[in-house]
Amino acid sequence: MARKYFGTDGIRGRVGEYPVTADFMLKLGWAAGTVLTRNTEGKKRVLIGKDTRVSGYMFESALEAGLIAAGVDVDMLGPMPTPAIAYLTRTFRASAGIVISASHNPVEDNGIKFFAADGYKLPDEVELEIEALMDKPLVTNGSYSLGKARRLSDATGRYIEFCKGTLPAGYDLNGLNIVVDCAHGATYHAGPRVFKELGASVITMGNTPNGFNINDQCGSTHMDGLQEAVTEAKADLGIAFDGDGDRVLFVDANGEIVDGDELIYIIAQHRRAAGNCDGVAGTLMSNLGLELALKELGIPFERTKVGDRYVVEALKANGWDLGGEASGHVLCSDLNSTGDGIVAALQVILALSESGQPLHQLKQGMVKFPQTMINVRLARKVDISDNQTINTAVAQAEQELDGRGRVLLRASGTEPLIRVMVEGEDQVLVDRLVADIAKIVEQQVG
Repeated sequence: MARKYFGTDGIRGRVGEYPVTADFMLKLGWAAGTVLTRNTEGKKRVLIGKDTRVSGYMFESALEAGLIAAGVDVDMLGPMPTPAIAYLTRTFRASAGIVISASHNPVEDNGIKFFAADGYKLPDEVELEIEALMDKPLVTNGSYSLGKARRLSDATGRYIEFCKGTLPAGYDLNGLNIVVDCAHGATYHAGPRVFKELGASVITMGNTPNGFNINDQCGSTHMDGLQEAVTEAKADLGIAFDGDGDRVLFVDANGEIVDGDELIYIIAQHRRAAGNCDGVAGTLMSNLGLELALKELGIPFERTKVGDRYVVEALKANGWDLGGEASGHVLCSDLNSTGDGIVAALQVILALSESGQPLHQLKQGMVKFPQTMINVRLARKVDISDNQTINTAVAQAEQELDGRGRVLLRASGTEPLIRVMVEGEDQVLVDRLVADIAKIVEQQVG
């Protein structure tokens, strides 16, 4: 069944444009509260956290009202990384957790993500139940069965201690010089504190949110500033989070970006040496170089649809602990139930420390294939799967790659975009093919 509101990562869009409006969020709170607490024995309780967007105040209040109308108690956490909500939902034994964030998107956007009581994102069938209830009238409980709201003041401290606890007992970061870019987002408080409290020398940037500067020329989507800061400070490495803290990318001491695929490889290599990496889950966008490097280590690799929720499903099905995406979603499911930028960063640093090698050297075991992507923006979402002209262009490109590359076209789950990706050994060929296909897609449906 087609979903009306939910995409690959919750509900997301431009603030003020349906469904990212105050009235929709009010009803969404009521519908989600009703569905997600139906099997709760005793007091119904939902946590709400958010990133630093100015619109978060409005949507926080609207969701709070809807949940209370459904008889659900609400704990307001304030600005908090997405993975912190997943963790706290479990530890507080809440019925569900809600995150108000558009992740790496600009401030003009916002969205909603949900976590079930176990800290995992909702399965499709539960999202469909929420959507079905959205089509029914909102019914407000009477005074004696309304929920209540409160603000939790110690949530950040709890999450910081959790992150530190994912490292071996007694391990510290003394002697490590790092630059941390918080994207003026949800990690602005917790991120630097974790590394400082573990003993690292930390230069912090992107940690003065004002409601409007989230992801603005900073964080994991704009790495130039971090690269410059690392080389100028002669730091050991740089760490960049996105707006809600579920993504992380690194910069090595030479100022070179280390993407999610490379970080996954580093963690997998370290865990394999310790005998505890049975397999890795990636996505259709994962670099072919990661697959080949893992094969050299004897580590099975499985691709899923794009989206960390599908990576989680593959990890569960296979009984594996490690997976993620090149964008920086790195999942260590033995430590947290969703992509956690801070926890993943600590796992990379642990691998560096125990190997005795710098980041630039440790990533050399994975040779990335040139991979170029062009986003073709559409006036509206269009299904291109049956377009013969586009399919012919893809087939011709695959023939030119001669089995040593890939072509992938996929619709964005959160924006009206067609992502055109070509991967191969020859950068010049890759760039030409991706430009040709993108032009044809634009001509056909742009």
